[in-house]
Amino acid sequence: MVMMRRVQLVVFAALIAGGSVPGICAPLHGVASGSVSGLVRDSAGVAQIGAIVQLMRPDLTVIASVYTDSKGGFAFASVLPGRYAVKAMGTSFLPSLREDVRVRTSTVVNLTLSTLYEVMQWLPAEPRAGNAEQDDWKWTLRSAANRPLLRWLEDGPLVVVSDGSGATPKLKARLLASGQEGTFGESGERISATVEETPSNSRELLARVDFAPNTDAGMESMLGFRQDLGFAGSVQSVAAVAIHPEMDASSADGLDEAAVRTWETINLGDEIEGEVGSTQVLARFAGHDSNSVATNTVVTALPFATVGWRDGNSTIRYRMTTFVPGLQGADDTEAQAWMPQVSLHNGDLVLEHGLHQEIGWERRTDASGMAVLVFADKVDNPVLEAMGHFSPGNAASDTGAFLFDRASGLLRAAGPGFSNAGFLASAERRLPGGNHIRVSYANGDALVLPSAKVGAAAPAAGFAAMLAAAHPRRAQTYSIALSGTLDGTGTRWRASYSWQPEDTVTRVAPYAENAAEPYLNLHLRQPIHLRRDGTGGLEALLDLRNLLDEGYQPYLLTDGSILVFAQDQRSFSGGLAFTF
Repeated sequence: MVMMRRVQLVVFAALIAGGSVPGICAPLHGVASGSVSGLVRDSAGVAQIGAIVQLMRPDLTVIASVYTDSKGGFAFASVLPGRYAVKAMGTSFLPSLREDVRVRTSTVVNLTLSTLYEVMQWLPAEPRAGNAEQDDWKWTLRSAANRPLLRWLEDGPLVVVSDGSGATPKLKARLLASGQEGTFGESGERISATVEETPSNSRELLARVDFAPNTDAGMESMLGFRQDLGFAGSVQSVAAVAIHPEMDASSADGLDEAAVRTWETINLGDEIEGEVGSTQVLARFAGHDSNSVATNTVVTALPFATVGWRDGNSTIRYRMTTFVPGLQGADDTEAQAWMPQVSLHNGDLVLEHGLHQEIGWERRTDASGMAVLVFADKVDNPVLEAMGHFSPGNAASDTGAFLFDRASGLLRAAGPGFSNAGFLASAERRLPGGNHIRVSYANGDALVLPSAKVGAAAPAAGFAAMLAAAHPRRAQTYSIALSGTLDGTGTRWRASYSWQPEDTVTRVAPYAENAAEPYLNLHLRQPIHLRRDGTGGLEALLDLRNLLDEGYQPYLLTDGSILVFAQDQRSFSGGLAFTF
């Protein structure tokens, strides 16, 4: 009797143990079963016939295996609720593993097989901070869902792993019609078409074309590509082209620019981050004197690199770059955001560039951030911008002293190069209601012009002599920026004010990232009509810069012309955008 009871207890315990193990395909009476099905494709979307698909426990032990059918489909029936992993393998492909698959009833798992070349040709980028400002139409380093990650499994093979939180690939486009005034190379009417596509969950494409209907073939365009490799990083490439037929210089007219920027970022665990890249730049005049080809064409490479060490929320970082940010306040879909500024020096076409090195510390949380850095700069061909009021009959725009934009009436010339050392400190915080505030302070050198202004007893010499007399001087910059969204109306706004001495005509920290635009600026985006899901539709945009007309420095030349220099000219742009 005792022996019979022991046998019954052993059998009962075995039945309980068998029923508690995930993956037993014959469910116990009264326990609802589910299923796992899906498709297996390659990175081009082609169905993979005859690929092996395995259903696995969380510890990656195999429960069952099937082959895909003629459409790349597979199915596991009668699967007990629980957590699983699904692995697909195909000839000439790396295995693909989806972890943390939660089965309740019917669960769909689609897998993508990639070759080693496809995965390794794109090296890893720095994850975007969780508290960074977001903009649907900025090409940001946002984290993509279902990000793949290479991993060596204990049983040997190298697999591409994802966490199962996939997002649907998206295609988004926007058409913008705008008018603007007061910006170098950007004045007049403009039509912009932007397309953003996520062809797979780890890749992003962005393309934009701008053209000015009131100019002779004026156009800007950019194409960007990003490959995400999860926590390991990503790689990005951007190509930008700008054609400005309305720009003049001595014996030349029409400026063409092109830039190709590529960079890779590698994250080694949670502590080490590194970024390296280069911008290849070509600038030339479309029409020029055949005897001065060499002086009217610029071809150069501008490298940059960053390395940082993270400890929790804090990061110590070293940064080196030769690229001076171009158009302040431009979003990453604009071609000019990826190009250095161009000007003239002694009749030669030149780029603003140099060498910047910085060592900084920053600390960021979900609600706040602060940063302090010291820098040493060398700036070659710093761009000085002015509004030209030429005397009657003056041919100043043909002297070769500056680059002149007929559409806006603005000119650019290269000032003398200088070295600069200083520091920058900033703090930011997320406010209630989704608003954001950032304050910063910078101390360094900036160029100032000689003191022969309008109204002086004896005007200075000519334009070239005035530029040669420009010199660096110690200065300070204070700035504050606020942004947010108004409840009820959905108005997205950003306001900033950045002050530095008005007699300075260049920025104190020209290589600074995310620097506030000079003086008082306001940017508004107002939704007019949204779809039922709250996305897309029609919106109005308004961009006002240097609202108070600050920082203007008028100078009287010997020929009677007046040039009004400023760090940033007053300008405005407005338009309507349709997203679909």
